[in-house]
Amino acid sequence: MQARGPLMIEHRLIERMLSIIKNVLGKIESEHEVDPVFVDIAVDFIRIYADRTHHGKEEDILFRELNKKTLTSEDRQIMEELIEEHVFGRQTTKSIVEANTRYRNGDKTALTDITANLKTLTEFYPRHIEKEDKVFFPSSRIYFTDEEDQAMLAEFWEFDRKMIHEKYKTLVEGFEGR
Repeated sequence: MQARGPLMIEHRLIERMLSIIKNVLGKIESEHEVDPVFVDIAVDFIRIYADRTHHGKEEDILFRELNKKTLTSEDRQIMEELIEEHVFGRQTTKSIVEANTRYRNGDKTALTDITANLKTLTEFYPRHIEKEDKVFFPSSRIYFTDEEDQAMLAEFWEFDRKMIHEKYKTLVEGFEGR
């Protein structure tokens, strides 16, 4: 398997979650309410899986290694766009969290912000994923030897292996700090 393989597999799971969010958006629009616990679960998925786990491998490993290479100006520009898009995803997710807190505290107008930001993510991520799968990953493969690619793949597996420990260590430290 090439290093891009796990990233593309992760994209398929992200797409499945986006489909679930789209279905919930339909219910929100018809019922004019949202289950804040669902929003928490969706945010957790986006933050931990899509951002920290998936984007983490891209930013901390793939992009780091690409920064050591002489990229074409087009490839460099696309990589910078992807990084900006990751930031956009984080900001949008933060807005969902803030709106969900307001909604939980009785501010029914926050439902509009929750809906708008969830919709933004369901429209944003498919374009972002397509750019990575069909443009960036294939073009970036040429910069690596087979050995370098396999070394990144091994580093991806190690990154994933540590992920659950990082999540729950942070959770415990958060409670201890209260």
